[in-house]
Amino acid sequence: MRESGVLLPIASLPSDYGIGCFSKEAYEFVDQLKAGGQKIWQILPLGPTGYGDSPYQSFSTFAGNPYFIDLETLIQEELLTREECNTCDFGDNAEFIDYEKIYFSRFKILRKAFERFVPDGEFTEFIEKNKEWLEDYALYMAIKNSLGGISWSQWPADLKRRVPLAMEEKKKELEEEIQFIRFQQYEFTKQWSKLKKYANDQGIRIIGDIPIYVAFDSADAWANPELFQFDEECTPTAVAGCPPDAFAATGQLWGNPLYDWEYHEKTGFAWWIRRLEYCYKLYDVVRVDHFRGFDEYYAIPYGDKTAEFGKWRKGPGLKLFKAVKEVMGETPIIAEDLGYLTDSVRQLVKDTGYPGMKVLQFAFDSREESDYLPHNYEHNCVVYTGTHDNNTILGWLDEMAPEDRLLAERYLNNRYTRKEDMPWDFIRLAMASVADLAVTPIQEFLCLGGEARINRPSTLGTNWKWRLLKGQITHEVTGKMYDMTKLYGRL
Repeated sequence: MRESGVLLPIASLPSDYGIGCFSKEAYEFVDQLKAGGQKIWQILPLGPTGYGDSPYQSFSTFAGNPYFIDLETLIQEELLTREECNTCDFGDNAEFIDYEKIYFSRFKILRKAFERFVPDGEFTEFIEKNKEWLEDYALYMAIKNSLGGISWSQWPADLKRRVPLAMEEKKKELEEEIQFIRFQQYEFTKQWSKLKKYANDQGIRIIGDIPIYVAFDSADAWANPELFQFDEECTPTAVAGCPPDAFAATGQLWGNPLYDWEYHEKTGFAWWIRRLEYCYKLYDVVRVDHFRGFDEYYAIPYGDKTAEFGKWRKGPGLKLFKAVKEVMGETPIIAEDLGYLTDSVRQLVKDTGYPGMKVLQFAFDSREESDYLPHNYEHNCVVYTGTHDNNTILGWLDEMAPEDRLLAERYLNNRYTRKEDMPWDFIRLAMASVADLAVTPIQEFLCLGGEARINRPSTLGTNWKWRLLKGQITHEVTGKMYDMTKLYGRL
């Protein structure tokens, strides 16, 4: 079945409180997707973010980001007043997120709501249903907050190593803070579940995005050190990243702990199965980031300043996905199989049956024939004009080598098209392809330039900040979106 959809992170939605959230604007976006004939809304990871604000470096692979809790809903529930919300400084630029101001305002206002919140049976049921991850996360965040936000690797030894007596003492000492963190997760889950149901009722499915790795400074690494390549002091022996490539001359040093795949296999991949089972409570389809790491993963010596001297090591391969299938049956997964691909990676994607990804911005290399050119596609793939890591089409055109630009113009037969209209030519190319699913970042439908780029890999400072403006998606845009979707048989 041919379908199409739009990529837009929750954080990039417009709202009155400095960052996109589960507000009325999210529901309006679902309505706009429906009006445009779209069947898919792809988002980025929903986890709580820390330093650098990257959704791919979260304090938990299970928890949700409190920034996304809609304050208007809390006002309706009489946990907040509008005056209290209006006194907070969430930033004054509607186009960009000011994370520092969000951090200092969001938790202050959520605490006011928590102080008025009266736990009920629904709240108690939520805690019980999610205790397997929620109790570790709540305690981890409570301790972290009490110690000024430092990483668990710097905590006192008895807390770092989770000595039972120290854990019990902290649970008593930080009982109210732990309850506050549970409250945040309760509100997040309740609001997200309502929004997802609304989207599903409108015929829109959600593609969630999960990082292959967890952050080192996370409840997952602290509570489950046996899952990772740690020494006896819980220090990583090697960390994750990517070798040098077109994105980064010295590679990408992510710093995530690497999995102890032998241990995971001994448990029947129980943690991964638990993780994916939880994902399907949040999403309809899961895009697994950096899929090639299941075939081979890049291990960088801990302490290195760049990713230049890492080594490739063998991952779990098909054994993991066979274990998942035995427990969960067929699961809708998109394999993010970008980057340098070996024959064994290609074989793994083929053996799983999962659709891989094709990115048009990677297609136009005048030096060689590219697998990303649409005439080379098979049906079982997902085509993107670009991802959250790419520039917008207009920004990319400005950066292209002249010979690559000429190849793109020849391929699209659009040499005399006005540059500001060219994003639609690439949308058309994706929509017209044989790929079962075509996904386009909302920036391309709006013909926005490089100022609307979401992330530039291996950099800090300006990433994850771009936001839509209210009213930016017009009836003209959704009408044009619908017409092109209908023309290429994706309604």
